[in-house]
Amino acid sequence: MKYKNYTPHTIKLNDGTEFKSEGVARVAAEFKETEIQGEFETTYGEIQGLPEPEEGTKIIVSMMVLSAAKGKRNDLVAPATGHPECIRNEGRIVSVPGFVIS
Repeated sequence: MKYKNYTPHTIKLNDGTEFKSEGVARVAAEFKETEIQGEFETTYGEIQGLPEPEEGTKIIVSMMVLSAAKGKRNDLVAPATGHPECIRNEGRIVSVPGFVIS
């Protein structure tokens, strides 16, 4: 399986494999002020910057993009940042054991 990274960061697996960013997929968002200062209601829209599906290729995206695409695409994965084998240094993610699917 081939992977293309559409997050803004290089993704590193625990085995040392790295996937450099090839673009950035994001979910459009609109913010509406609420009655409480500093709090907003958010409405999420279309996914932007996502390439077309490619046979034999998985696209690495953020968990937010993966969630927004649930039921629409089956070629997307996100870094398994919540996995117990995720390696961190002072809280910052160094590498992940693999990917999660929707």
